[in-house]
Amino acid sequence: RSKFMSTLWNSYAFYTLYAEIDQFNPADYMTNGKWEPKKHPLESVELTLMDRWILSRLNTTIRTVDESLAAYQIPEAARALDSLVDDLSNWYVRRGRERFWGKGMAGDKEAAFATLYHVLETLCRLIAPFVPFMAESMYQNLVLSTRDDMPESVHLTDFPVCDEKYIRPEMEEQMDALIKAVQLGRACRSAANLKVRQPLTALYVKGAAFSEEYAAQAKDELNVKSVEFITSDASLTDYRLKPQMRTLGPRYGKLLGKIGQALSKMNGTEVVALFSRGDKLTFDVDGSEIVLSKDDVLTEPVQKEGLVSQSQGDLTVALDTRLTDDLIREGFAREVISKLQTMRKDLGFEVTDRISVRVACGEKLAGALKAYEDMIKASVLAVEMDLDGAETGDGSQEWSINGEKAVLTVAKV
Repeated sequence: RSKFMSTLWNSYAFYTLYAEIDQFNPADYMTNGKWEPKKHPLESVELTLMDRWILSRLNTTIRTVDESLAAYQIPEAARALDSLVDDLSNWYVRRGRERFWGKGMAGDKEAAFATLYHVLETLCRLIAPFVPFMAESMYQNLVLSTRDDMPESVHLTDFPVCDEKYIRPEMEEQMDALIKAVQLGRACRSAANLKVRQPLTALYVKGAAFSEEYAAQAKDELNVKSVEFITSDASLTDYRLKPQMRTLGPRYGKLLGKIGQALSKMNGTEVVALFSRGDKLTFDVDGSEIVLSKDDVLTEPVQKEGLVSQSQGDLTVALDTRLTDDLIREGFAREVISKLQTMRKDLGFEVTDRISVRVACGEKLAGALKAYEDMIKASVLAVEMDLDGAETGDGSQEWSINGEKAVLTVAKV
């Protein structure tokens, strides 16, 4: 119930909320009393990468469910539906929320509405044998509330038919690799105790590949400036070097301690590479030449300073967690955006309401907010932002912004 039904219902509720706000009426497809593309057809809207991907996933799932049910493979059909609903809610809808916020109904926003409606309407029929009452409830609201040419129940409609023209296997493969990399990236942030709102320099990916168009999704989702693909762990791993007591003790005796100190200061990656070539390590200690082979040195792999990595199977990702001054300032700005969005919700503002913002804070935070003023205003629908002080009242609240105290005041304009 929580994994499938609630997840699908959340996507359905999201669509109905914004369709009501923008008065999106799927009956605009009607032409001469027939169900034909007219105002928001998939064939004429500007489909994005995410739209094309979810339509491919939808039709692949239709094919899988149809074939599985025909062969009485009920669990396989159910798992395919579960996977699609998870991708729809936790990737397509969540990644595309901002597409529904703009004014008017054209371009990217029109494509988002048309695509999401098409997927949900098709899902009503696809899930009907599995969750009949939920499917009926969605169908009544999505379809019969705006159309009078359709059967009175979802259970009297035709089962969906796979449209092969929408299926793009390579697109699904790349998006699957991207989603897995992002999931590991989130785990890296969690391990480093870094909020997603804090921007970072780079994400390193080993064991997966996707084009720049997909990498842009990863950069936005994980809030990183770049995505870099690597072919080995060498750029992620360093090595801690220690003397092998068993072989070096008899040979160097009292020099063993100083040999250990020298090894601890060396570049472990370079020493390991030297040994892998079959060469020996030579250096001087108190005027004595020290010659070590691979068997004389213990090598312990360690994560490079400033990197946090996670792996699953052959896939490894790492985040560069070192923070520059610019990244810290942007982190302040994104944290303020989050607090302002929370205040909007707590004060009962509509998602389309424009607001004014006043901020009372220290010099460090004020400088960061000034640098990112345009981004903050655009994100919270603010027409003005005053950094000179804050009024008190129902619209004021004190916050800790990454350790910096601030009083934020919002008002509807």
